Amino acid sequence: MNAPALLIAGTHSGCGKTTVTLGLMAALKRRGLTVRPFKCGPDFIDPSLHRMVCGTLSYNLDCRMCGEDFVRTSFGRHNPPGDHGIAVVEGVMGLFDGGTGSAAHLAKTLGLPVLLVVDVRSAAESVAAVVKGFATLDPELSLSGVICNRVASARHEALIRGAMAQTGVPIVGFLPREERIAIPSRHLGLNMGEEEPLGPAALERLAALVEEHLDMTGILALAERAAVQPAAPPGAGLLRPCRGQAEPGLDNDARDCGPVRLGVARDAAFCFYYEDNLELLRRAGAELLFFSPLADAELPAGLGGLYLGGGYPELFAERLSGNTALRAAVLDFSRRGAPVYGECGGFMYLCETLQDLDGLTWPMAGVFPFACVMNPRLRSLGYREPEQCRATFFGPAGMRLFGHEFHYSSLSSPPQGGAWQDGGYTRDKTLAGYIHLHWGRTPEAAAALVQACRAFVRQN
Repeated sequence: MNAPALLIAGTHSGCGKTTVTLGLMAALKRRGLTVRPFKCGPDFIDPSLHRMVCGTLSYNLDCRMCGEDFVRTSFGRHNPPGDHGIAVVEGVMGLFDGGTGSAAHLAKTLGLPVLLVVDVRSAAESVAAVVKGFATLDPELSLSGVICNRVASARHEALIRGAMAQTGVPIVGFLPREERIAIPSRHLGLNMGEEEPLGPAALERLAALVEEHLDMTGILALAERAAVQPAAPPGAGLLRPCRGQAEPGLDNDARDCGPVRLGVARDAAFCFYYEDNLELLRRAGAELLFFSPLADAELPAGLGGLYLGGGYPELFAERLSGNTALRAAVLDFSRRGAPVYGECGGFMYLCETLQDLDGLTWPMAGVFPFACVMNPRLRSLGYREPEQCRATFFGPAGMRLFGHEFHYSSLSSPPQGGAWQDGGYTRDKTLAGYIHLHWGRTPEAAAALVQACRAFVRQN
């Protein structure tokens, strides 16, 4: 049997999909259910909001970036049947946007019932035409119900309900306009969950609205209809357990995977990590030690390598710059030949300087001789498949990696001194760039990084 599951999609970005998803998660949790959150696509912010509500990790499911086999494996591992739980998957953009990375493709891959959020503000009977189009565009997709969001009045609801009778798609609820519930946002999107953008009172109000206006019994019944999909090959997208570890259905790896310490920057400035990436590092034998470039004066002891993820270094440039001891420690660690990997915000921190949107320039770690500048407009967005033009700790030249890029900053001058790669820059054993990699298609890259950390420890 499958565990109950459903996908919350939208007609377009900004229709209220995230707010409805959070309210449904909170309402399900109030009923005593274990809610297992997931996010379709490469986004980091929505999973943090899921964690805020559900109190558990949220995993990204992206068929384009990670591959269908890994998506099935990750979903199955983190949504086991039989323990009174339900998986709630938040879609991305509009239901059909993104091709193989779309919510529609994910729903078909995992056999998920789809609830469509429709912003009905400034429309009435025409809502039925919109829903009819979504319901009939792809006959292979199961559009199981509609949530009408931002309903103005009882008369507004009645007009929509009457027209919707022609579509054959059930309505599971009408949510009223509620201006008091809004998630603050900034240049990269909504605020992170760790910032508690919805306070306890607002979150309680949102859960109560969902309980009052949505057919919770009907929604739970729809979730039970999640189809049984063919399982991915055993261990697809996973590393084989190290020698001495056991996992049903997987043979042990012959290599000795003794633990090695990998420092991971994690605080308000560095908060963008794919949870499956961290799990892959652990399976390869890494002991992840989290530290704060904002607050810590030194790196954790005994490290074999560093991983600096993305986030918002531009919002904390003065504090990051002011922590001279930690900046010096990172530079020294890199110069000693330790494996250091930086993604987007981590790359910005590894540059010589960072200029913020106020035009102020702040010294950073100085691993790379670049000046990084924040821009008022988006500089790059989209999926990336970089090919290594030279060997790195991830693997040999020619190895293809997979990830996503989204940033407002840029380098103020072309890189000089070192080897520029399409997706990153290397110096000593440090590799950094703007792409956020996901190792679902290339778990061997995670294992190779951990192995490089072991080699550094042995040599030092």
